[in-house]
Amino acid sequence: MNRALKYVQGFISLFYPKICVACNTSLLGNEGILCTTCRLSLPETNFHHFSDNPVEKIFWGRMRVEYATSLLFFDKGSKYRHMLHELKYKGKREVGVFLGKLMGARLLETEMKTIDFIIPIPLHPLKLKKRGFNQSEEIAKGVAMAMKKPIVSNSLKRIRHSSSQTYKGRFDRWKNTEGIFDVENAELLMNKHILLIDDIVTTGATLEAAGSSILKIEGTRLSIATIAFTS
Repeated sequence: MNRALKYVQGFISLFYPKICVACNTSLLGNEGILCTTCRLSLPETNFHHFSDNPVEKIFWGRMRVEYATSLLFFDKGSKYRHMLHELKYKGKREVGVFLGKLMGARLLETEMKTIDFIIPIPLHPLKLKKRGFNQSEEIAKGVAMAMKKPIVSNSLKRIRHSSSQTYKGRFDRWKNTEGIFDVENAELLMNKHILLIDDIVTTGATLEAAGSSILKIEGTRLSIATIAFTS
């Protein structure tokens, strides 16, 4: 049976080869998502080993954060930018789960292992309907698998649609995200340590808007983790 399955998989791969999402080379039979070369060359930040790291500094004076980190540097022109493009715009959800598992394994090396719940940054219902899925939720699924912590996806709500942040400056990003989140079922989060998950952090405006809503709940503590960090 295993031999027959391998034969069928090999035949299919002739016409639909598995491709590395970073460099577009064909994957070997034991490889998934990334080829071995790209996997070993991931530009990890290792911020999780350091307090006062660049992600934590983003929120200084803006919001009380216990811990904050990003998994990868997201430099312009890097082949690894393609990974999040494949997730976000081409619907390759498995990329999000893969990266989430990797990040979750790193978080288990830190005090973030004590979190109670994982909350992904939600999309507005209109954008969710158009895209069909939330990339941050796919990342959160991988983090949850690695950390064995539950995801809470029915509390933080995006109540106002905001335009793309891509070409906005720091102040415009902040104005664009002002008042866009609300929290339901607040009693569930009371006195809990929440891990807020997003794909990318640049100015932190979206994470600040979401995190500030969570921190209004009595006794909550907040940590933040994203896949990518851009300066």
